[in-house]
Amino acid sequence: MAETFFTPETTSVLAEILEPQYNGSVGRSAAWADAYAHTSEGHFSYQWHWIDTHDRQPENCSLDYARDCAKGGCVVSAIANQTSILRECIDQVYAGDLTGGANLTCSYALKWVAHFLGDIHQPLHASGRQVGGNTYKVVFGGAHTQLHSVSILHRYQKYVLTNKVWDGYIPYFAANVDHPFSHESIDPFFSGLVARIRKDQFYSAPYMWLSCTDPSIPEECATSWAKESNKWDCDYVWSRVTNDTDLGTNGYAAGAVPIVELQISKAALRLGTWLNNLVEGAKPTVEEEEIMEL
Repeated sequence: MAETFFTPETTSVLAEILEPQYNGSVGRSAAWADAYAHTSEGHFSYQWHWIDTHDRQPENCSLDYARDCAKGGCVVSAIANQTSILRECIDQVYAGDLTGGANLTCSYALKWVAHFLGDIHQPLHASGRQVGGNTYKVVFGGAHTQLHSVSILHRYQKYVLTNKVWDGYIPYFAANVDHPFSHESIDPFFSGLVARIRKDQFYSAPYMWLSCTDPSIPEECATSWAKESNKWDCDYVWSRVTNDTDLGTNGYAAGAVPIVELQISKAALRLGTWLNNLVEGAKPTVEEEEIMEL
């Protein structure tokens, strides 16, 4: 979805940053961060996917970056740090010093930014209650699961993710597809959201979602996005949930669909705009281009 909002310049520049196996697609690279976090090499980045708030949900939701971001980092600090790295990498592309995904630090930064802008819009990634819903057991469509995801170590020493409500079942429900699904089966759902964004068919105008998309103030913007997600934890996620009935049939899933559609759409438009702004901000002026040619 985010790629549909890229300028041609953004598409071209980012293609030089990604490793060749992604064929220039940020979308194809975005899932990498989850898998990498479950390797011994990348385990340090595991906690970057969320920010655990110290509030009392659902009675009170509040997110304070200074208070809630853990010592080893969180999704807000990760977006800020990796955006700064990515800005330098884009400069390298324009200087001709980076092509073909040769710098892994740069490719990692782009993949992390893409992934974390998705994560930060998922309400339970901005919730400290029961480990962000990981330990809250529920039933969905007859299946016993958790409100959010948990990672388990497979007996063959591979990490796998169990099925979960807010990262899996509800989006599948919203898209009217079964799990597992193919990219082709869920594509109409995403295409429909893009069309709604372009036609201004959400109850909040998409231009308002872009009130903070300046990569020069990444902590401020990422904190504002996280606060929006955190608010949903009190307004719906935790206030309406129950573990004594089936969430797939008791109205909980149906009520969550507009939230999922809104948050996915915000994430996509903001990511596309964020990366466009990074590229546009690094683009050499005519004078600078003439100097480089000399």
